[in-house]
Amino acid sequence: MNAPNQPLRILGLDPGLRRTGWGVIAVEGARLTHIAHGVIAPKDSLPFAERLLILFDRIAEVIALHGPHEAAVEETFMNTNAQSTLKLGHARACCLIAPARAGLGVAEYAATVVKKAVVGTGAADKVQVGFMIRRLLPTAGDTTADAADALAVAIAHAHARRARSYAA
Repeated sequence: MNAPNQPLRILGLDPGLRRTGWGVIAVEGARLTHIAHGVIAPKDSLPFAERLLILFDRIAEVIALHGPHEAAVEETFMNTNAQSTLKLGHARACCLIAPARAGLGVAEYAATVVKKAVVGTGAADKVQVGFMIRRLLPTAGDTTADAADALAVAIAHAHARRARSYAA
């Protein structure tokens, strides 16, 4: 839980076994501020369990370093390859469990909801998401697609929180 006069920090995660993007933003009213972002990319040559452990440990390190108060994770889309979908599910589990273990509330958002929150349409492509991240968070600079997607997840969560607070 954040202190009353402190901006809320949100960790956004874009799960992937090869590349998991992460981004941390601060929210103060309607103002969004970039804190940090990056990509966790375990080596493909490592055993599957070790790759998952690296992913989990790195997410825990990001949480310890940047002190988010909440986390948001992009939901898995159904892939035509069942094996790929299953492996992505394992990576998502790391993205859900690491923040939960740290005591953070974890929200999940469909990719279309994330894109709509940032670009205005759920059918936006990665280039459009990256463009809007540069506009909404100019201090983030150029980001990889994975990090931009993670920052977009954090922004979608910030918008959803604000919408819920107005509805209450």
